[in-house]
Amino acid sequence: MSGYGLQQHTAVPLYRQLKDKILSDIASGKLAEGAKIPTEVELSELYNISRVTVRNAIKELVAEGYLVKKQGKGTFVCLPKIERKVVHLLSFTAACESSHLPTTSRVLQTAILDDYRHVRRALQLSDDDAVLYIQRLRMAGELPLMLENNYYSLQRFGFLQQEDLSGSLYQLLTEKYGICPTHAGETTVEMVRAHADTAPLLQQPAGEPLFLMKTLIMDGEYHPIHYGEQYIVAERYKFSF
Repeated sequence: MSGYGLQQHTAVPLYRQLKDKILSDIASGKLAEGAKIPTEVELSELYNISRVTVRNAIKELVAEGYLVKKQGKGTFVCLPKIERKVVHLLSFTAACESSHLPTTSRVLQTAILDDYRHVRRALQLSDDDAVLYIQRLRMAGELPLMLENNYYSLQRFGFLQQEDLSGSLYQLLTEKYGICPTHAGETTVEMVRAHADTAPLLQQPAGEPLFLMKTLIMDGEYHPIHYGEQYIVAERYKFSF
């Protein structure tokens, strides 16, 4: 941020002028998403205004969702929250596109699991079928947002091992294979903490809050497509019910 003289003799309060300046810097990209802004003391000295004036401007920007305070770390420009309606079947890609964010995916691992009982029950697998596990890191913009853990019937979806999964899985299934994700079974969302496995992948400190969403996705005839357990960066995501 670069300082400039706030207008002392105007009807616009000084805190409002500072607030508008910070908003302008965010909109222009001078303050990028996730950037740390100067401290109250630094802003007070930079603009020759009181700390109370600075505090009032920051308080409003935090309340309106433009800034976020992190205990012991400072105040940061908020990353945009991706909104997803739980009552509707909306893919990650579609949710990001509705928020005007580009998405990419990276496959981290695939495995064939013979004995994974709660997944087998959810997918209604026969005794001679196995579980295909695919883990992807989902990016929104330039930052990771979701660690996706999906489980499929190996017999029905083994072809996914040969597919490019860097884009929308639902679009691939619908357009290439005529398998349309249509229904969602029971979906749960709970708050968990990033642990040693998930934190580095999502570029989050250990202990940061994550959403854990568990759901079963089915086709138009209510045949299971996949059971999923997704870890989502909480500060960048919100669910609507």
